[in-house]
Amino acid sequence: MSLDSTPRYDAQVVLYTRKGCHCCENAEALVREFVSDITLVDIDNDPELLQKFNTTVPVVEINGKVRFRGKVSPVLLKRTLSAEAKPVAEPSS
Repeated sequence: MSLDSTPRYDAQVVLYTRKGCHCCENAEALVREFVSDITLVDIDNDPELLQKFNTTVPVVEINGKVRFRGKVSPVLLKRTLSAEAKPVAEPSS
């Protein structure tokens, strides 16, 4: 997907991840195509999160709701954001 034609959304996105996780890196890159502001949380730094999400990272939370565990589908991500987030206005040229 091209950033020029991809709609951008204003949403609170938290990505639960861990260092060295290739799937987490892919999920972050995909989410960044649609949302500028992402909070990254390394589950290995929090015993409670480690227990909760240990084998399911990456986990994507959008506006307070967990929407993806493991793999992030680009089509479902776009659909979820368009239903639950405000589009970001394009800057005028």
